[in-house]
Amino acid sequence: MPRPRKFDEDQAVEAAMRTFWAQGYEATSTQDLCEATGLGRSSIYNTFASKHDLFRRALTRYAELMTGAHLTVLRDEKRPALDRVRAWLSMVIDGEFENRRDGRSVGCFAINTTVELAGRDEEADRLLRRDLELRLDALRSLVSAGQRAGEIAPDRDPDSLARFLNAIVAGIRVSAQSGADRAALEAIAATGMDALTR
Repeated sequence: MPRPRKFDEDQAVEAAMRTFWAQGYEATSTQDLCEATGLGRSSIYNTFASKHDLFRRALTRYAELMTGAHLTVLRDEKRPALDRVRAWLSMVIDGEFENRRDGRSVGCFAINTTVELAGRDEEADRLLRRDLELRLDALRSLVSAGQRAGEIAPDRDPDSLARFLNAIVAGIRVSAQSGADRAALEAIAATGMDALTR
């Protein structure tokens, strides 16, 4: 009869997520994961099979948490489109200040992973592509609704504007990693908002 696990697997994935998020895949050692989760090597490998398996679980958890929260705001059809965009950008900026180390944001786990592993990790690529498509679909729908309501410039392609908004968020996150203050991030967001109506 196997011995029951004496730890919360979800908590271990959450702790690993925060470690990979801050340090990246390559720079995170098994010892780092042991310290973050409070588990021994054997418990990590018996439960997650490999560092890569734990990384995949951590990245999946991040995508579910972040994208889920963002989609809730973006898909809230009770609010005007521009209000949803503004609330989403504010959520992103607030998140950058909740996750800071030494005056810099740790950025976005998804963006960090894209930069570190793009084209080298097929499983991470697939997960990140799916995550991106969910966000772009929500943004295209939001833009189209905003155009129908006269809030967003009608002569712009919804797909292009969706990608533009996604790029604005990426720029905010990378700027926060480089140490930009809140005023700088809010200025980026305001410029992005202005571009939607012109």
